[in-house]
This record gives sequence, C-alpha cells and structure tokens, in this order.
Amino acid sequence: MTDERDEQTDEQTPAAPQPAPHLARAGSGTPTLLLHGWGASGDLFAATMRGLGEGLDLIALDFPGFGKTAPPPAPWGVSEYMDWTLALMDWLGVERANFVGHSFGGRVAIKLAALHPERVARLVLADAAGIRPQRDWRYHLRVRAFKTMRALAQARYTPQSLREWAGAQVAQQGSPDYKAASGTVRGSFVRVVNEDLRDYLPRIQAPTLLIWGDRDEDTPLADAQLMERLIPDAGLVVFEGAGHYAYLEQSGRFCVIVKQFFHG
Repeated sequence: MTDERDEQTDEQTPAAPQPAPHLARAGSGTPTLLLHGWGASGDLFAATMRGLGEGLDLIALDFPGFGKTAPPPAPWGVSEYMDWTLALMDWLGVERANFVGHSFGGRVAIKLAALHPERVARLVLADAAGIRPQRDWRYHLRVRAFKTMRALAQARYTPQSLREWAGAQVAQQGSPDYKAASGTVRGSFVRVVNEDLRDYLPRIQAPTLLIWGDRDEDTPLADAQLMERLIPDAGLVVFEGAGHYAYLEQSGRFCVIVKQFFHG
C-alpha cells in the first residue's frame, strides 16, 4: 500500500538548484550565506568562517562557473544568480538568512534583499559591486572599436591574416576578469557588469552593514557612501589602508565587527 504521507513529503522536497552547488558548511544557529566575488570561490571565506565562531550556521557557496560548481547553461545576469541562490536556500531548508556579500556576491545580495526582503535578516556588503561608473565618450569609443575588431575576427569573409590580427587585438583588450573568463561565464560577466543596481538600494529593508577598504580601486569608497545614503537602514565602516579585499586583509577586525552586528 502506498503511504500518502511519503508521497506528500517527496512532492514538497525542493529540487537541488542547477548547476548543482558546491558549498562548505560549519557551525549552528542563524543561517548565514557567504557570497564570494567574481573569479573567486567560497574557499576565500575560510578565515571568515573560523573567525565568526559560534551561533551561526555558516554556508560558503561556489557560484555557478566558479570553484567546484559547474558553469551556467547560458550567460546569466544578476537575476539568474539570485534565483539560483534562492533555489539553494529552498533546497537547504533555509527560509531566512543573514548574508555577507563581497564584490559580485554583493550584487546578488543587493538584488535578493530588495526583491525578497522576507528572506534576508541582516546584510553585510563588503566592498560590494553594483554601482555602474559614469562613462565618458572615450569609453564608448573603446567599446565600439572592440566590437569592430571582434566582428572582424569572427567573420568568415575576412581574410585569414586580417582575422588573426583582429583576434590578437581582441585578446589584448578587456579587463582581467573578462579575459580570464570563457564560455557562458564570459557572457555572464558582460551581463553582470552592465547592470546598475542603485535603484534597488532604497528597497532594502534589512539592517545593512557596509565594510569597505579606503584604497579599493575596483569598487571605490564613493560607491559605499552612495549605498549608505540610499539604503534606509545602513551604516558604513571604513578599513584604513585596505583595498578591495578588506575582509581578508583585516580579517580579525572584520569578524569582530560582523559578529557584533549579527548578534546585536
């Protein structure tokens, strides 16, 4: 005889997100997701997990395309990474969690906190990305030249010598993150960096702590100051002498402050 209770349980069990996630988990208490930056992995949160200590269920994940998690099936934007993170929470049985988002992980955390406030208890943004810088005419000229070279390198009718020259020009351009990526991850990078999230900041309801290095050249301190103004309940702590990885450069200080924020 079929057990109806078993059937209902099976039906209510969420499926694992795809691509299947790789994660590290430690401790017990309030679920706390650690979201890494672009080109990194959850491994960079090893010291953070040791330092945050008891009272937290710490979950350091690898986003699709990084660490030990397979790439996404198609180029993803921030929304797809957000949906994947929500599916991961459902799969783990986590209804509501604290979030720590560094750089790209901050992008995902910002959008998730704005669109799904019921899932976020407290939010830490560490040198978070999400503010698209103002571009002048020189930038747009470089982008147009890059696209022209890429079209020449890919066109069948282009002579072989010209294709090779254009391909070499393309290979020399782009940021280190763009050049390091390939396949769907490279396409994802283009989608992600072109999205400005400032309009989502006023919609964040969770208490938010911003921790920033004053020498951060990737996401400058001005971004943090703008986020502090736009997020309704936000405070900013500046780590003097630290760069884009302030949470690693001053790990002990970071963990003390974040523990007080989460447990306070």
